[in-house]
Formats: sequence, C-alpha cells, structure tokens
Amino acid sequence: MSTIIDVRTPEEFAEGNVPGSVNIPLDLLPLRIEEIRRMEPPIVLCCRSGARSGVALGMLQAAGLEQAANGGGWTALL
Repeated sequence: MSTIIDVRTPEEFAEGNVPGSVNIPLDLLPLRIEEIRRMEPPIVLCCRSGARSGVALGMLQAAGLEQAANGGGWTALL
C-alpha cells in the first residue's frame, strides 16, 4: 500500500484526481510535514505534469522523508 499526495490546487484537484489520493497543495506542504510523516509509506507525489511534485519531493526529502517518489502527472497513476 502507498499514499498518493496530489500537490495541485484544490480547484485542479476537483477537476479530476486519482481515487483515494490526498490533496495537499504545494504551498501548504511545509505546514503539513508532520501529518505526512504519519501517512502510509511510500508517499507518491503527483501534480499536472510532474514539475510541482518534483519540488514537493525535494521538500519531503529535506524533511527526512526518504520513502517518497515523484509519480509525475496524476493521469499516469490511474
């Protein structure tokens, strides 16, 4: 099992998302690190194209969360 975090805006997320994924917009990610630490690893990050999820991956790795990966665009995870 893994946790999928979609780092797009709530508006983008509402337009379509991976069933069961959690929406944590990129700008709020640093404020929710402790919540993310409690999620089921590995953490798979996604967004529209993979760029924002790549930035998010760097943030999680800097916070010591090594069991995370950039899943790229959310449609690739369907």
